[in-house]
Amino acid sequence: MWTGLRTTHFAPCNGFTLIELVVTLAILGLLAAVAMPMVELTVQRGKEQDLRADLREMRTAIDAYHAAQVDGRIVMEANGNGYPPDLKTLVDGVTDMSDSSGKKTLYFLRRIPRDPMSDEPQSVPAHETWGLRSYESPPDNPQSGRDVFDVFSKSDKIGLNGRPYREW
Repeated sequence: MWTGLRTTHFAPCNGFTLIELVVTLAILGLLAAVAMPMVELTVQRGKEQDLRADLREMRTAIDAYHAAQVDGRIVMEANGNGYPPDLKTLVDGVTDMSDSSGKKTLYFLRRIPRDPMSDEPQSVPAHETWGLRSYESPPDNPQSGRDVFDVFSKSDKIGLNGRPYREW
């Protein structure tokens, strides 16, 4: 029997309520706030690894230059001590005196890496981002001079190990 009454069924809503959206955004904000320090720590750790590798590479090149000078493959300058006069010499190369033709060149670095801790603009050449220590300067107060005995970061920041980057 038909009564003439129609029953209306409403379809359930397929959207989200405002409360659900606010809770979701709050959770995402909390996760982002927790993740940011981890991202910053990872970036700093990566820069520190680059600094270690760059210092090792340049110090090895300086030692190789000195060893070549001791072996007589490089002409020693008057009152010199066998270390390169500047970092660019390691890239530009020097004439190998053991080659009788005088055409062979010794290269010690492909390029001078940029100090990863440097805050200097990119327009500053890479060799100017490093601090230089000459053979005559003391280790506790490194000063540049007529040769390059060692390199160090000019940054005043402290590493994750608690030591200033200048002392690495």
